[in-house]
Amino acid sequence: MQLPTWLKRLLDGFSDMGLVVGAVLFALALTPSLLPRDALVQGVLSGCAFGIGYGIGVSLEWLWAYMGFKLPASRYTYWLKLAAAVGCVVLMVACLYQTAGWQNSVRAVMGLEPVEARHPIWVVLIAIVPAAILIYLGKLLAYGVAVVSRWLVRFVPRRVALVGSLVVVGIVAITLVNGVLMRGALRAADEFFLRLDGVAGQFGDPPQIALRSGSAASLIAWSSIGRDGRIYANSGPSKADIETVIGRPALEPIRVSVGLRSAPTTEARAELALAELKRTGAFDRSVLVIVTPVGTGWVDPAGMDTLEYLLAGDVASVSLQYSYLLSPLSLLVEPDYGIEAAEALFNAVYDYWTTLPHASRPRLYLSGLSLGAHASQASTQFFDVLQDPFQGALWVGPPFTSGVWRWATNNRRPGTPEWLPSFGNRTVIRFTNQGSGLTIADVPWGPMRIAFMQHASDPIVFFDYATLHRAPDWLKGQRGADVSPILNWYPVVTFLQLAMDMALALDVPPGYGHNYSADNYIDAWMALVEPPGWDAAALARLKVEVAARLAAVHQDKSPVPK
Repeated sequence: MQLPTWLKRLLDGFSDMGLVVGAVLFALALTPSLLPRDALVQGVLSGCAFGIGYGIGVSLEWLWAYMGFKLPASRYTYWLKLAAAVGCVVLMVACLYQTAGWQNSVRAVMGLEPVEARHPIWVVLIAIVPAAILIYLGKLLAYGVAVVSRWLVRFVPRRVALVGSLVVVGIVAITLVNGVLMRGALRAADEFFLRLDGVAGQFGDPPQIALRSGSAASLIAWSSIGRDGRIYANSGPSKADIETVIGRPALEPIRVSVGLRSAPTTEARAELALAELKRTGAFDRSVLVIVTPVGTGWVDPAGMDTLEYLLAGDVASVSLQYSYLLSPLSLLVEPDYGIEAAEALFNAVYDYWTTLPHASRPRLYLSGLSLGAHASQASTQFFDVLQDPFQGALWVGPPFTSGVWRWATNNRRPGTPEWLPSFGNRTVIRFTNQGSGLTIADVPWGPMRIAFMQHASDPIVFFDYATLHRAPDWLKGQRGADVSPILNWYPVVTFLQLAMDMALALDVPPGYGHNYSADNYIDAWMALVEPPGWDAAALARLKVEVAARLAAVHQDKSPVPK
């Protein structure tokens, strides 16, 4: 049995080991992960997996030859290669046949419609593009290594020249990617988002409510607040909205938002925020929340709206923008800048708060979602506030880089899963998946209440570089209810899947992935703040009402009219 001449010529230009490893990784990349993937995303992922697998196979083949080993030549060699090729094709076809069912196992958990029958065909067609790009980029690097090696071999032994060429080409490639292409792209992104943030200052009407930043009475100019900060300042329920929903008198919630253009330095912006809090009477409210937003100043509406309803408007919140970039870019480029802003705001507010009489000052809480949770955790050291502690924090979807979350998770009580840990005596730090479970019978809260809210299906929380070579702890033993029961770990592949999941973390229904729902927030805030006047029936009605209002706002792509 001979292959067609055209096919043999085509395959001769590729590494046998590269094709085998690439095919295996392509097939395994079709298996389910934390979040559902459509044909486009699955095709890109599988194509990248094939290209990376091809590179691994080529590297193994090169290492084998470099070590001086050779495959034994015999009449069976051809048939062994043919059997390997057929086996890879069978594996790929079998996994493509299963991929729709695998994806539907994830979609069923989240209540999504199943994928269409043509899903595998589109996956293959789309995968060709990223696979070809990565393979030929690898070939270009290999050609560069060969060129440099031929030049070096005139001066040093052959093997030394080969190693030297690998080092030279590697340094040049990394420098180009990180020092030129990546930094150039990030500079362009920063400039773009800077201009976009500035354009926001030219449009939109300022709040009519004096207790909102940017209003006529505000110390903060409306034009200096960024696009997302404006949405936070000029949205959420009004006094009338709250009274309509809860059926009893309410106060006008206070929202303070400071933009990057509101003052020249981080410290000046923090002091401006404090001055605005004083102006609005925030320290006369029952609760004050320091909200660390994502980089652009975006605050999750579900997080603040729910608390304002629960407290009948008797709450003030303050937020400080610290970047023009979107949250993922901020995490990559300037994570410490977010921490610097969070520290400055906390220190300004906390230092003033500690001077107030204990009996009349508001209860102080910290809050943050995603990168905001990461920065908020680092805004203070617990040892610095032991003498006069704030009341607690709600950190939602904390990224895998978060210090306090990582420490508490790694030191969880034996026998508790990583996706829902139990820490220490449970009087200070507690974890929840969907908002419930923060109230523990016979275990009262201590003076400080720290709650981490995380979904077992949130890749922002559970991504881990170590998944390249070992299975994550959250896959061991009982797994979360929102995780597919047929999800398995595979070296390299699971790492790529989770990396892709992070890009899709918000593209899921509320209550899954990185999309945290209003009813989850209501349960969490009830456990932390314990607002009076609520029973189970009233909370159930509130969850339905708030979810409907937020869905309407999301559909309109605009804040609630004031």
